Amino acid sequence: MSRLPEQLTMSPSQALTLRTLAFEAYQERMFEPCLTHEEAERRIEELKKEIALADSF
Repeated sequence: MSRLPEQLTMSPSQALTLRTLAFEAYQERMFEPCLTHEEAERRIEELKKEIALADSF
């Protein structure tokens, strides 16, 4: 049985990006090792927006 795209786990690249952004934003709890690809992307985008907002001040 093949897995649907939303069921795929995050890639190693996503894991590294998410861990780095979570650390930079002081939101370490945003990183979890067993996220789906889709959830990892959502969190990455959320953290990028948070960091951009903080950098704008």
